[in-house]
Amino acid sequence: MSPREEPGGDPREEPGGEATPEPDRRWPDAGRLRAGARASLLAGARGFVLSVLSLCGSLTLFVLGVVSIALIAAAGLGLFLAPPVLALIRRHAGRRRALAREWAGVTIRSPYRELPARRGPLRLPRQCVALLGDRATWRDLGWLPVDAVAGCVSALLPAALVVYAAEGLLIAAGLWTAVRGGYWYAFVLVRGFGSALVCGVLACALAVVAFYANPRLLRGHFLLAARMIGPSRGARLEQRVERLYETRHDAVDSSAAELRRIERDLHDGAQARLVSVGMSLGTVEALIEKDPEQARKLLAQARQSSAEALDELRDLVRGIHPPVLAERGLGDAVRALALRMQPPVEADVEVPGRFPEPVESAAYFAVSEVLANAAKHAQASRIRLDMHHTASEGGRLRIAVTDDGRGGADPDNGTGLQGVRRRLGPFDGVLAVSSPHGGPTTVTMEIPCTPNRPNWPACTPT
Repeated sequence: MSPREEPGGDPREEPGGEATPEPDRRWPDAGRLRAGARASLLAGARGFVLSVLSLCGSLTLFVLGVVSIALIAAAGLGLFLAPPVLALIRRHAGRRRALAREWAGVTIRSPYRELPARRGPLRLPRQCVALLGDRATWRDLGWLPVDAVAGCVSALLPAALVVYAAEGLLIAAGLWTAVRGGYWYAFVLVRGFGSALVCGVLACALAVVAFYANPRLLRGHFLLAARMIGPSRGARLEQRVERLYETRHDAVDSSAAELRRIERDLHDGAQARLVSVGMSLGTVEALIEKDPEQARKLLAQARQSSAEALDELRDLVRGIHPPVLAERGLGDAVRALALRMQPPVEADVEVPGRFPEPVESAAYFAVSEVLANAAKHAQASRIRLDMHHTASEGGRLRIAVTDDGRGGADPDNGTGLQGVRRRLGPFDGVLAVSSPHGGPTTVTMEIPCTPNRPNWPACTPT
């Protein structure tokens, strides 16, 4: 028995008799220290950029916005001057939202209403009325002075900690010889080596504070902006109502189109074949005594027509709700779909269980449509399918289909991807397409959903 298996033996001891030292987890390793220092310095640099944007950009735009709105009441010229100024304010706020997501991982949704089309000689006055009638415009105007003061201070704090810590270290390193005679560093009067050493200790303390606080201070700046330029509760409810209104119409249109398709397939396929079978049987009934050989041939044709009608009915049922989807769940259904595709599809599917039937059906047919588009239009030689469920944000089913085709797919042109978007809409699903000319094309779909735990073992990844 090896020392690893002996009762009471140290489980960290190797068979050679020497114990493997366990790393000391009380202190962060060098890699984490370097990453933390890099994040602190980067937060300081970004904070300085944000302070300039807040002080100069927000203050200037606030003055221009107030002046342009005042000119509307004074001389009416503001009807033509205010729209471009307010558009600049929106771009300034939109840039802050983009930086919040890129630099701090803070998502700030856009709260704006859709503007009227830019047509006709009165387009600017119409846009001005629409902009001033949007409460998000006034929230942006209220945010600008707050950003110029509180936003500037909160953004400048990370940069100030880095610069002040660097100054203290430079004084301790020898700069004190050039700054003697009344120079203050924080609460320390620099007069000699002893006071310079105190400055170095204080600078090290500030560096530690910056190490831990700078990323949080930068995030705090964006959280402050989110409270001001993010959608209010009323705006979120209004957007939700508009979204539900659009998806309801899409769902009704999709249901009507699906019913028309089923009716057309039944009328042109199985119904016509069953009518033919009935006519053949009537002829057989008339010929069974006069011409048994001809009646036998007609019976064989009727049997073949009935088999073809049955196959068409099975295909129709499979198009409405595939049996493998009902019996095995979304994971196995998507794997089976990938096996039938040409070109080959590399599938990585991990789902924790069964989902509600409408969600499974929408996801299955969305994947089927995207794979068909990749095989038919993109001229792809290889396709990769990733399907995973994450518990974050209340639970989301994420699907990504990537192909090496020619690219150029546009969800706004054509009916394929628009149909996928309409199919996902009733479930608050989203569709994103990245398809530069020359490829590759990546279609990403997300559906908010949670698995049905009573059916958990029905669809587990193998």
